[in-house]
Amino acid sequence: MALPTLQRMKTLSTEDGLQLHLRQWAPVTATNGCVLLVHGLGEHVGRYDHVARFLNQQGWLVLAYDQRGHGASGGARGDVPHPMQLVEDLGRVIQLVRSDVQLAARPLVLLGHSMGGLVAARYVAEGVGANVGQAMPGWFQAVDGLVLSSPALDPGMNLLQKLALALLGPIAPHLAVGNGLKPAWISRDPAIVAAYQADPLVHNRVTPTLVRMIADQGEKVLELCPTWRVPTLLMWAGADRCVAPRGSAAFAAALPQTLLQAHCFDDLFHEIFNEPEQAQVLAQLGDWLGSRWP
Repeated sequence: MALPTLQRMKTLSTEDGLQLHLRQWAPVTATNGCVLLVHGLGEHVGRYDHVARFLNQQGWLVLAYDQRGHGASGGARGDVPHPMQLVEDLGRVIQLVRSDVQLAARPLVLLGHSMGGLVAARYVAEGVGANVGQAMPGWFQAVDGLVLSSPALDPGMNLLQKLALALLGPIAPHLAVGNGLKPAWISRDPAIVAAYQADPLVHNRVTPTLVRMIADQGEKVLELCPTWRVPTLLMWAGADRCVAPRGSAAFAAALPQTLLQAHCFDDLFHEIFNEPEQAQVLAQLGDWLGSRWP
């Protein structure tokens, strides 16, 4: 399916003038719609090539972007100007998709992993908030579906980390430090871990502002779960050490069950699309999309 508007675009400017790097994977045949992919902390969209190609085979166009402070996009590594900035950036990318005449009437599904899952869920929650009387922000447009992969709804911070955030946040909110996550935690596949460590676009930086965003916005998403309106597929790793699995479990318990399909892969590490069992994870994704949008 030809998409002249999107195909010409390699970057997208944010409202504050930052350039976000875009990447598109187009199916050979006519598309069901668009899956917009939102990556996790410290990584970039190039690590999802196999996921995008799988979705292409299912008839979906895939659009992705490096979040600010990540990959080939601009911005200080691992930092954000304010807590809702990543959500607002996602809104700008969604506006781009919705403006394409060939996609405007087709389904738009968000697929977010880890921090990207939090950003995607928080975006959807903004529309939920409007349903309970909150003002709708200008950057919000509705989406048709949401897929969450090991979302960072609970960062699993211990008491010492919470104390450090409370002390450092007011003094140096944009000071970048190591995130404390070990590469070996992402996957049980040594080749995946080695590639991650050798990738020049991967970083381990994080600032108090970004950490505070993750902690606070996860709580906001869970607060708004009972009034959720968007069909959601939730898949998470039971042996996750990068984020706390209890955040996904709480989300699954609070969401209206008519809108939710949820599965915990008990033995998998954080990056469920990069585990030896990735074919099972991709099959669940394909089945859910196919059942919603044949």
